[in-house]
Amino acid sequence: MLELGTRAQDQPLLWVDHVTHRLGGAGSTPVLRDVELVLAPGEWVALAGRSGSGKTTLCHLVAGMGTPTAGRILIDSVPADRIEDWAVVSLLPQRLALAEELSVAENLLLPLNLRARHGVGGAGGAGGAGRAGLGEQLIETLGLAGLADRLVGQTSLGEQQRTALGRALALGPRLAVLDEPTGHQDDEHVDRVLAALSLVHERGTAILVATHDERMWRAAGRVLTIHEGQLT
Repeated sequence: MLELGTRAQDQPLLWVDHVTHRLGGAGSTPVLRDVELVLAPGEWVALAGRSGSGKTTLCHLVAGMGTPTAGRILIDSVPADRIEDWAVVSLLPQRLALAEELSVAENLLLPLNLRARHGVGGAGGAGGAGRAGLGEQLIETLGLAGLADRLVGQTSLGEQQRTALGRALALGPRLAVLDEPTGHQDDEHVDRVLAALSLVHERGTAILVATHDERMWRAAGRVLTIHEGQLT
């Protein structure tokens, strides 16, 4: 059992506390088995493992997309599935869920625009001007400036993935959860993805990234492996 300090400065950003998860009924094989994981504020951790090992399921649960069958996941001491603030935790899923009727820039900046207009996502994090500047930096860093006004449905899968990545990073979240962010990128654009991650990491964003890409492993401060639902 992990023993965490009681002082505020000793508390982790993310605490995955003995999580087991099944996608079927009580008799089904667990996708995750007694997983323990702690991330400090601003830490960068990569998750390695074969397809089907449980990486995507762990990412989804950390991002609040479901409740573990057993155990708990806390972000800043709050259950992950109760957090609706994109400035606290954001997710890049493998299914990108972009709005095809919007442009590349409109998709990438959507969290900023929703927050400004309707207060969607709650309070916290950097000020509006700082976030707007970050959004524009991400468009440039991810190599999307020349596509900014193009409908996202008219772009390539790699360009769409970078757009969705920028959307996940646009609020400078405390924790960015990224599922295979280089899966559709060539070498040049992997470099752009890494540059974008470094940009937000230098501003204090913690990163949890599931990846098969050795370049992503080298960029991380820690690399952990999931095998048959167990973290090693």
